[in-house]
Amino acid sequence: MNDRELDLTATMEATKAKYPPINKKYEYLDHTADVQIHSWGDSLEEAFEQCAMAMFGYMTDTETVEPLDTLDVESEGDDMESLLFHFLDDWLYKFSAELFFVPREIKVLHIDRMRFKIRSIGWGEEFSLEKHPQGTEVKAITYSAMQIHDKEKPEIYTIVDI
Repeated sequence: MNDRELDLTATMEATKAKYPPINKKYEYLDHTADVQIHSWGDSLEEAFEQCAMAMFGYMTDTETVEPLDTLDVESEGDDMESLLFHFLDDWLYKFSAELFFVPREIKVLHIDRMRFKIRSIGWGEEFSLEKHPQGTEVKAITYSAMQIHDKEKPEIYTIVDI
């Protein structure tokens, strides 16, 4: 399930054609009953961004999303793993329970590695089946097999419940 292709309508294809392609630095790894996300970046901030976008990319084709609104999300944890958990969970909440907001892009503005806080902003719009293909719903974030490698080329592994 590494290359997910969703059925797009002509309207969805037209939206994709209006914007440059999204630079995706993530992949989906096979995992029993769930999906494991492997994301990376040139910084830990970018690896977090890519992890969140991979989560949304599993639910829809994020290239069909127009950057019409912005949303600020601040999260905090007790360590880096719980910070990642709450960051993803807070973004998922904005989608599934609060605003039905789906981002085209998420930018991490700052990670406070001492106080375990993160500030991020997303550009996107309200999810609509007319505009966005339906992928697989992400139900929850898990701590299972979570790994954060903050090195020269930061990488993240996390499993989401589908």
